Amino acid sequence: MMTRANVIRVAQLGGPEMMHLVQENLPPPGLGQVQIRHTAIGFNYIDIYQRSGIYPLELPTGLGHEAAGIVEAIGDVVQGLAVGDRVVYMNAGIGAYASHRNLAADKLIQLPEFLGDELAAAIFFKAMTAQYLVKKTYRVKSGDTVLIHAAAGGVGQILAAWTKSLGATVIGTVGGKAKFDAAKQAGCDVVVDYSEANWVDQVIEASHGKKVQVVYDSVAKDTFMGSLDCAAPFGTVVLYGAASGPAPAIAPEILNKKGCLYLTRPSVFPHNATPQLLRENAADVMAAIQAGHIKINIGARFALSEIVSAHQLAESRKLLGAMIITP
Repeated sequence: MMTRANVIRVAQLGGPEMMHLVQENLPPPGLGQVQIRHTAIGFNYIDIYQRSGIYPLELPTGLGHEAAGIVEAIGDVVQGLAVGDRVVYMNAGIGAYASHRNLAADKLIQLPEFLGDELAAAIFFKAMTAQYLVKKTYRVKSGDTVLIHAAAGGVGQILAAWTKSLGATVIGTVGGKAKFDAAKQAGCDVVVDYSEANWVDQVIEASHGKKVQVVYDSVAKDTFMGSLDCAAPFGTVVLYGAASGPAPAIAPEILNKKGCLYLTRPSVFPHNATPQLLRENAADVMAAIQAGHIKINIGARFALSEIVSAHQLAESRKLLGAMIITP
């Protein structure tokens, strides 16, 4: 029996107005699949990169990587899941902007009782991003000083809280004074406005002149060259997003002149490329959430029918914390 699903579709890359809500027939789940009724959909900045064409997609396309929901039907050869189970996902392919969806069962993580659907959808993709950043890309340890750009944003808040719990001194940057409180509440010891001309000097002063062991930069164009100046000798600069636009191209020799720096451009998806890796990393995230090491504020809620307004708010750079979309 077909399920009638509400789905966001994009036929042409561009601004938020390129997204349209349509109804589609969803067939029963196939071999190894389950059908999920979404209860909460997560927004991530990669959604904007893909919708706008910064990260081009084959058209027509859906959008969205992350959602939580309830299993409503199960296909053949699926084990470990039952109708009524609460699940979350972030690495099952594009298409989370929908009321219902068929997904491979091995892409799903069952939700523990302590984590509600809405918070799970708000935090899972971002927490899995933070997990590989602080545990794999650069293993943050007690005594480190770290710099987190966009510290009032979704991933930024999680990074601030998690690195603080690991014993690091946390310097956060934000784009405007209005975001200082959110970054402070997330765990930053010092907050700097990167829109100010001397923000690099402020970061170096906050580190007592020693600079930082690692920079987590999701802003890119507006911050990247300054990030190189904030890293201590043999420090690591992690470029994992491009909220202000792509980072400028540099000659490798610059890394030598800036202090023999390490520069990397990682992604969450290769770190969760197999079911085993996904389960292991998700277990680490769930333990950190339960322990209170990962925290996030939900800053806005929109219905799926309001998705254009949701993206407009995100692109205005006025969103504090995470955003939830309700089917």
